[in-house]
Amino acid sequence: MVIERIFELRFSRRNTKRALARGAIEVGSGHYPWMVALHSLFLFSACAEVLALERPFVGGLAGGMLVLLGGAAAMRFWAIATLGRRWTTRVICWPGRPVTRSGPYRYLKHPNYLAVVIEIFALPLVHSAWLTAVVFSLLNVALLSVRIRVEETALAEHSSYDDRFPKR
Repeated sequence: MVIERIFELRFSRRNTKRALARGAIEVGSGHYPWMVALHSLFLFSACAEVLALERPFVGGLAGGMLVLLGGAAAMRFWAIATLGRRWTTRVICWPGRPVTRSGPYRYLKHPNYLAVVIEIFALPLVHSAWLTAVVFSLLNVALLSVRIRVEETALAEHSSYDDRFPKR
């Protein structure tokens, strides 16, 4: 997952630079350092809990969590592929451009965030790190409540977001 995140961050950084150079704007960046810290500490915490508290490996639990992780990864890749050069880890708006309603966005407003919720819950449980799963799931919900509000407000101000997603 660390390797996957490194590739995603590089892709995001490239897309962010390109978007800003072409007239897009970043909004709500104040929460971004908290998001980076949460995701970094999460990966560290999962490993630390397993080692420090000698969490057992439970095959059935691990198998179920790996299936969830596979589904979450597929949803993330689908969301990223659908947005292509518009996908970033920051809230970037293209004033006047319509929002995407294809791929997983036909069904959900925020499929990438759903995938992250699943990952933060399931990854630690592959090796029974239930404290990390619970604590970071709660912290992630708090952070996402801010992030989604910022993103939806920005999209409503700069695009046809409310018209394109009236009942989702």
